[in-house]
Amino acid sequence: MQPVNIICMKWGQKYGADYANRLYRMVKRHLTLNFRFVCFTDDDTGLEDGIEAMPLPSLDLPEGAPERGWNKLSTFEPDLAGLSGETLFLDLDVVIVGNIDDLFSHPGDFLIIRDKKFKRRLIGNSSVYRFRIGEHPEVLSYFQQNFAKVQSSFRNEQAYLSDQINQKDKLSFWPEEWCISFKYNCVSPWPIAYFKDPQVPPNTKILIFHGYPLPEHAIAGITHKWYRPIRPCPWLADHWK
Repeated sequence: MQPVNIICMKWGQKYGADYANRLYRMVKRHLTLNFRFVCFTDDDTGLEDGIEAMPLPSLDLPEGAPERGWNKLSTFEPDLAGLSGETLFLDLDVVIVGNIDDLFSHPGDFLIIRDKKFKRRLIGNSSVYRFRIGEHPEVLSYFQQNFAKVQSSFRNEQAYLSDQINQKDKLSFWPEEWCISFKYNCVSPWPIAYFKDPQVPPNTKILIFHGYPLPEHAIAGITHKWYRPIRPCPWLADHWK
């Protein structure tokens, strides 16, 4: 049976090799399918054995263009580093807390998290998405040929990506309880959060960390906004390792 692909991207200075290594170890613990783990990166220093480091695909963005996650669109190259088949993209800062086999068997041509902040609109959160290599090359080609127009029309890559896939009537969302936001779904609203520890809802497979806190902040209980206090989460360290 052909192995499935798990891919991630690491560039710049925000995330070190330790993030990719933790992600690889979490996948090994929570995926029973045969898989390849590929990290597209501009620096493969410190990556563990078992991680296939490949050069970060180039988007050739105009000099000075804001990043905003556009690099993820390069995953839609027609021939992505010679890979083929079912592929799951994971952000480096997700925390896997349950078995993820179902992310490869759940029906749908293209699956992505439904963005909680834009629930009434068909916008995905691209922390976790599944597709088949080479099936949506126009997502990348249109972006490359119309960068200024795309940038003026869409705030970031996930809004543009969702729109492109939806135009093909291929956009599907994961079951809501599978991939959830740590700060929106695990942390209680103010002021209860001062007294109640964050908890993982039943049936959760992946916690996503967008903006702040990052996983290490959540473990230590570091609060970045007074109205969103976070009590220390030592249990998170048992997963993020």
